[in-house]
Amino acid sequence: MSEGNGHGEFHAEVVEIRLPEPPVADVPPPAPRPPLRTALVLFVLTLISTLAVGTEFALAYASNRAPFSEGFGFYGAILRDPGLLLLGIPFSFTLLGILLAHELGHYFACRFYGIQASYPYFLPFPSIIGTMGAFIRIRSPIVNRTALFDVGLAGPVVGFLFAVPAAAIAIAYSKVLPANPATTLIAFGNPPLFHLLAAALRPDVPIDGIFLHPVGRAAWVGLFATALNLLPMGQLDGGHIVYAVASERHRAISLACAFLLMVLGMSFWDGWYVWAILPLLLGLRHPRLLDRWEPLDRGRTAWAIIALLIFFLCFTPTPLAVQ
Repeated sequence: MSEGNGHGEFHAEVVEIRLPEPPVADVPPPAPRPPLRTALVLFVLTLISTLAVGTEFALAYASNRAPFSEGFGFYGAILRDPGLLLLGIPFSFTLLGILLAHELGHYFACRFYGIQASYPYFLPFPSIIGTMGAFIRIRSPIVNRTALFDVGLAGPVVGFLFAVPAAAIAIAYSKVLPANPATTLIAFGNPPLFHLLAAALRPDVPIDGIFLHPVGRAAWVGLFATALNLLPMGQLDGGHIVYAVASERHRAISLACAFLLMVLGMSFWDGWYVWAILPLLLGLRHPRLLDRWEPLDRGRTAWAIIALLIFFLCFTPTPLAVQ
């Protein structure tokens, strides 16, 4: 303050102090969404590969023989007569519908929270199921615990809701044949949901006597994919859910899950070795959430329990067995 004009008054001087502006992080803009053309090409290739496998399932069902009991000669038959691919429509369309529902669950959850995501990418693969699944790429940060939980949960739940009626219809209307392990090259294990549906819809028939229609085979693949995605580890959907529920325990739970899968690999199915290692190779890192210590609401906690129940309904220790 300074002395006034002789009248004993004092006048305050207002001094404006400017603090330096905090540095602004150079955040790159979200990557532009790739053209739809790439997703469409992959989808068409996956359609062809699943139609081919669906053709084998249809031929096996029509002739009352186990799928792949005659090897993979059906690929040669399809090359000689591409019209056979039409037989694969029930399997292919059912499976692609389940996988597409799963990925669109993720996609629209991202859209709801303003998160940029790619179109669903399908992965064609000439195997006993015709595909390696599908995925979307998230192209902007997920900084909110609730958003991470909802995005991770939406895919498995929506895919499961599509797979259940397909499985129920197939079990209700499939043929009844005595099981003959001697003619089976590849045996498909039954998840708990199949046992429950068979007990409810075909109580007079042992589950091994139900000769699944190709639609049921597609539902089996959809449930298997749901179980894999809900494994509580790494960057899988189940890993996202665990990180949203208890981020500080995510690493320990992921490593424990990998260990249990290794044990299952020694006792039941060699494929568990791959699934024990692959999520770890993809990384355990998640973004630092803005509300890291803010717990989820009760509704989402209940949905986490539902996700765990879905996992157990879809999971089987021996999904495949090669005779």
